[in-house]
Amino acid sequence: MPRVIVFDVNETLLDLRALDPHFQRVFSDAAVRGQWFAQVLQSALVATITDAYTDFGAIGRAALEMTAARRGVSLSDDDRAQILGALRTLPPHPEVRESLELLRDAGLRLATLTNSTQAVAEAQLTNAGLIGFFEQVLSVDSVRRFKPAAEVYHMAAKSLGVEPGGLRLVAAHVWDVAGAMRAGCAAVFVARPGMVLDPLAEPPDVVGPDLRAVAERIIEAEKPTGR
Repeated sequence: MPRVIVFDVNETLLDLRALDPHFQRVFSDAAVRGQWFAQVLQSALVATITDAYTDFGAIGRAALEMTAARRGVSLSDDDRAQILGALRTLPPHPEVRESLELLRDAGLRLATLTNSTQAVAEAQLTNAGLIGFFEQVLSVDSVRRFKPAAEVYHMAAKSLGVEPGGLRLVAAHVWDVAGAMRAGCAAVFVARPGMVLDPLAEPPDVVGPDLRAVAERIIEAEKPTGR
């Protein structure tokens, strides 16, 4: 039976570069957006390792304050609201809709799994016009652990009615791919610009530069035996 295809959301489906004008305005450097998101991911990892969960929105706000402090920038309430509010209206990467249509038309089950809260994830996918592709929108909030903790992928598999081996995660983050595979799932690495595989981690069986490049490979990989 084909695996359920489960997508990471931020950077994998949705384009964080849409935040760059806000960072350019506030920090005079659009590249600070990458520094901020790296801090978000680091803080989420620390929260998981130290068992001190707080939701992804709070981590995003704290990471923004840390980034501003490093840069010597004083944030206004409007600055915070514009940057963090824009996360709900991120556009999809250009090839995403076509790729999801291809996978859906091949009869594959599709879902998402994100570190964002349930409300934010649903708002993001609704605003991006993608939510109709997915049978479930899953958030780590239900287990209060962030990816790449194994509990997150096991929760997703259970919610989708499969064993971990019946789930294939698609992500542009190598730590997410590694977490899924070490939890017993299959995976796909979307090597968007700046994203590379970790030589210390087992590579997934499907890798490509964008979602369109991997869609047909996913379909081929998930063909039932003897079909």
